[in-house]
Amino acid sequence: VQLQASGGGFVQPGGSLRLACAASGFSLDYYAIGWFRRAPGKEREGVSCISTSDGTDYYADSVKGRFTISRDSAKNTVYLQMNSLKPEDTAVYYCAGGTYWGQGTQVTVSS
Repeated sequence: VQLQASGGGFVQPGGSLRLACAASGFSLDYYAIGWFRRAPGKEREGVSCISTSDGTDYYADSVKGRFTISRDSAKNTVYLQMNSLKPEDTAVYYCAGGTYWGQGTQVTVSS
């Protein structure tokens, strides 16, 4: 049973990345899934989450309007589409659901 976060990388300001949180050993459909990030020298921050039932989503003010969370049940994966990236979005991004945490994927936004 594990969550696997992927899709991070290096991008210039204004660019886009799509993170993926893939589950194995359990169905993500039964869990609210959240994305979190930890920037160097800062505390972990909740970025976005999506509910189990009606797909209600939540976004931190710092990413609202730029990030979109979605769920693909067929692929047992939750995505975080990140657009208009800013240097302050640089962090290690983690996904979590229930008691499970992914290993993190690095996002670096720099010119």
